[in-house]
Amino acid sequence: MRHRTLVILLTAVVFVVLAVFVVTSLPTGTAGGDLPLDTISLPPGFAIDVYAANVTGARSMTLSPEGTLYVGSRGAGAVYAIPDRDRDGQGDEVIVVADGLDSPNGVAFRNGSLYVAEIDRVIRYDEIEANLDSPPEPVVVNDDFPDDPTHGWKFIAFGPDGKLYVPVGMPCNVCNPDDERFGTIMRMNPDGSDLEIFARGIRNTVGFDWNPETGVLWFTDNGADWMGENIPPDELNRAPVPGMHFGFPYCHAGTIPDAEFGAGNPCSDYTAPVQNLGPHVAALGMRFYTGQQFPEEYQNQIFIAEHGSWNRAVPIGYRVTLVRLDENNTPIGYEVFADGWLQGREAWGRPVDVQVMPDGALLVSDDSANAIYRISSAGQ
Repeated sequence: MRHRTLVILLTAVVFVVLAVFVVTSLPTGTAGGDLPLDTISLPPGFAIDVYAANVTGARSMTLSPEGTLYVGSRGAGAVYAIPDRDRDGQGDEVIVVADGLDSPNGVAFRNGSLYVAEIDRVIRYDEIEANLDSPPEPVVVNDDFPDDPTHGWKFIAFGPDGKLYVPVGMPCNVCNPDDERFGTIMRMNPDGSDLEIFARGIRNTVGFDWNPETGVLWFTDNGADWMGENIPPDELNRAPVPGMHFGFPYCHAGTIPDAEFGAGNPCSDYTAPVQNLGPHVAALGMRFYTGQQFPEEYQNQIFIAEHGSWNRAVPIGYRVTLVRLDENNTPIGYEVFADGWLQGREAWGRPVDVQVMPDGALLVSDDSANAIYRISSAGQ
């Protein structure tokens, strides 16, 4: 414990000295035309433009069957609706459908209702599509979640089983709390009943999706801070069955025993990541690519939004990466797909989530530049 405390204090001193060099250069409300998209590098044949600007603190996204994009905003306490009524690949307007909420990061859509995750509860706005300009009062779906704000913001989504999956991050950097709800992915029926723990040993996931071929849940997980510049890596995990334990706080990234909690808890007792990601890249939203617009090599591959390191001496992340899978759905590659939001030590944008659109384009949210981008194959 003394060793960990000393490491944290020394590393914190380094962070205070270096963090001033990592800045965000764009103020809230920057117009889409002012964003330096020419700095973004993409594979040949791809293009990026602005789908919607002035989306303050744009975080997690979900899409309604009618084509309305809903976006949560952890910092602004708001939820936005962005319709594309003429289907021209650009949002028509940004409508505030909810505000004054407690870190409403996660959003999900089902049967005409918008589900929104706050820190300690999930609420629901019924018949929202017909009432974007005058949303109804929300219905509380379930408020049986911890109220600790540390890693308390949530990504939510409905699984193939019809249940709503809701994570609960650890209330710390590294700890072992008594409350078994921390460090989990939970799930419940759409009406909030039968809340249960699906997976454990997860420090903080802010993005997951289900393999379209197998129906298996995959999720990102953010590694611990203050262990070193290059350890531990962030993780990409797979949970084919309920009840799995992914190691935290006993083991990091499948192979690194924790200095405080690892004794008597070998890494072999837990499920290792299927793919280690970059160290401290803050891997958040992820989606399997299910569109038809991108070339065949991208079909059913995984796109990940990496928000970027906040305390690494040399910044890393601030990009969208791609995890390639083989015919057995085993990761065989991890590569950069889109980067350029980080220029030297200055980051003008921070990707948060990705969303596959009906036309096959890939949207990327950015809570720093307050924008939603659209990545498309050239000419689409």
